[in-house]
Amino acid sequence: MFLHVQTWAFMLLEDQPMNFDLMSMWGVMAWPARIVVIVLFLMSAWSIGVMIDRLIAYNGARKQSRQFAPAVAGALREGKLDEAIKIADRFNKSHLAKVVVAGLQEFRAHQLSSEISGEEIEASKRALERAEAIVHAELKRGISSLATIGSTSPFVGLFGTVVGIINAFKGISTQKSTGLGAVAGGISEALVTTAVGLFVAVPAVWMYNYFTNRIEAFDVEMGNSSSELIDYFLKRTQRTVAK
Repeated sequence: MFLHVQTWAFMLLEDQPMNFDLMSMWGVMAWPARIVVIVLFLMSAWSIGVMIDRLIAYNGARKQSRQFAPAVAGALREGKLDEAIKIADRFNKSHLAKVVVAGLQEFRAHQLSSEISGEEIEASKRALERAEAIVHAELKRGISSLATIGSTSPFVGLFGTVVGIINAFKGISTQKSTGLGAVAGGISEALVTTAVGLFVAVPAVWMYNYFTNRIEAFDVEMGNSSSELIDYFLKRTQRTVAK
């Protein structure tokens, strides 16, 4: 028994030292594991692109909406529908402007056709609801891919881990040795693919939750703006009827 332990220890000492830096690990990885890493980096690049695109879109929507709200409110207080529509057209990145302009255009069209007030309000309400649905879909564009990447990249990395473990056992079988040199390649593959899978998944999940919360806030703002606009239409119609 003691002789067997001595022999095993001597085999370990004979193994060449293994550097666990990225380039060394990449060099000893087999192509299946390399393909897994490449796929994970492509997923990471896609998720980063979505993050940048959505951050730019959401920040632009927030900034323009803050400028749009007081400007259009002033035009509506003066009863200038045409001016309010022109203001909304200028702020084409604002989620509020996209919704409000749909309701304003519908209300103005019914006023020009001299339809009854009840149908004016209902048509404007439907136009606002359609605009909200369209803007909501635009705001969500690409967000589902973050959820998909966040949930699947750990499993892609796990696949690479399994491949690495299999290669480690193959190394032991081929070299008839349990030393570090026999399993170094497989261990490298398992470590790298697992780490890269987590590296891709964690930011994607974080940003998905962050963007989801921002979309919910935008939905609330659009709903409030639609309700306020309907109240404005009702008051304007009542003043017109009273005259």
